[in-house]
Amino acid sequence: MGNRTFSIGGVHPHDNKISRECRIETLPIAPTVYISVAQHIGAPAKPVVAPGDKVKVGQVVAEPGGFVSAFIHSSVSGTVKSVAPRADLAGNPQLCIEIAVDGNEWAEGIDTSDTLVKDIPADNKAIIEKIRLGGVVGLGGATFPTHVKLSPPPGSKCERVIINGCECEPYLTSDFRTLLEKGEQVVIGAAILRQVMGNVPCTIAIEENKPEAIAHIKEVIAKLGYEGIEVMTMKMMYPQGGEKQLIDAVMHRQVGSGALPISVGAVVQNVATALAVYEAVQKNKPVIDNSVTVTGACFPHQANLLVRVGTPLRYILDYLGGLPDNAAKVISGGPMMGKAVANLDAATVKGTGALLILTEEETRRAPETNCIRCGKCADACPMGLEPFLLNKLAKANDVEALEANAAQDCIECGCCLYSCPAHIPLLDNIRMGKGAVMGVLRARAAAARAAAEAKK
Repeated sequence: MGNRTFSIGGVHPHDNKISRECRIETLPIAPTVYISVAQHIGAPAKPVVAPGDKVKVGQVVAEPGGFVSAFIHSSVSGTVKSVAPRADLAGNPQLCIEIAVDGNEWAEGIDTSDTLVKDIPADNKAIIEKIRLGGVVGLGGATFPTHVKLSPPPGSKCERVIINGCECEPYLTSDFRTLLEKGEQVVIGAAILRQVMGNVPCTIAIEENKPEAIAHIKEVIAKLGYEGIEVMTMKMMYPQGGEKQLIDAVMHRQVGSGALPISVGAVVQNVATALAVYEAVQKNKPVIDNSVTVTGACFPHQANLLVRVGTPLRYILDYLGGLPDNAAKVISGGPMMGKAVANLDAATVKGTGALLILTEEETRRAPETNCIRCGKCADACPMGLEPFLLNKLAKANDVEALEANAAQDCIECGCCLYSCPAHIPLLDNIRMGKGAVMGVLRARAAAARAAAEAKK
């Protein structure tokens, strides 16, 4: 059987993994960190500290603001200087907890040793509670609270856990390095997730352009002796690491419009999330850091860095020698789905996985011309949508028609824009149209909840 891939759409950008040989290096702690309370999908967390408070590494500084929310912990020890709005990477104000660093004192009960803990606790409810208390969220970019994903609604049943090690986005290599350098911890994390979901089969999916990681994880599984865990080699195809695309590739099941992966029996977690699960459950360590790729063809100091949450982006770049003179843009994430950084004084969040530095030549868009009705955007769309139509509807602000044509299902992967020979900004326009549709859907859901409450 050949290497697996998804059945609809996809493109083949060059992988540009130029930082793949850079081992993960621990970034020195910044003098001041700024920890956002809105760094996960769902309700922002509520601060539980005030200016003047002393905090330790791993201490809770904000608690969940709702069911879909997460604990946030101090990534440093020091003194809280302020709890106030601060500009994020897009320049929008977000409530942040500013902490002046003093030493590196950790909260009690956190195991900071390198000792590998292989014995998994038997109490699954206690495991999920540790994951919740550790503030673990999806670290592949989505930042959905992990404990919620591990608690399927009544009537839903997990049939397979999938660990996403594809890292299909060009340039990114932090997951690849994590698989090589923390493979044992990732596999134990996968075993924990498999046990919690009922000892279902677990697949660790890795793209074929990472043969070292594939071989290493197979060796680790054999050495640790965990049952029910396999490595599956995936074709190099973008967006192979998309949740719905990965489920299609591994399980040959399609997640319906608006449905969750659990609807087809799948629970998908990123490699970095599996590592965070290991650390939360086996080491009592909350999410206070993450591996970040810093790369770009124009950047002289390629790196994969272990960065404390709340570290200013400028501090990271200065540590590596600063931006080169020909740098024109910094992207948080990869070139396909990343977001342009408008504010280098913004700080990292749990989901920060990469900083990509590009030149003007690399970022310059070709002039837009008329659509030639070639259909390449529709062929490339991994969600089976019609980007040419959604683009037209978005420009006309026809929200009703956008919803009818499933604009809400767009995963914003950029395949349409990448494949368009007319250089039409399809993703930009569809993203705005999708935003309008999502606003309508949220308002409709809120009205339904209010009506249900009124009937009680």
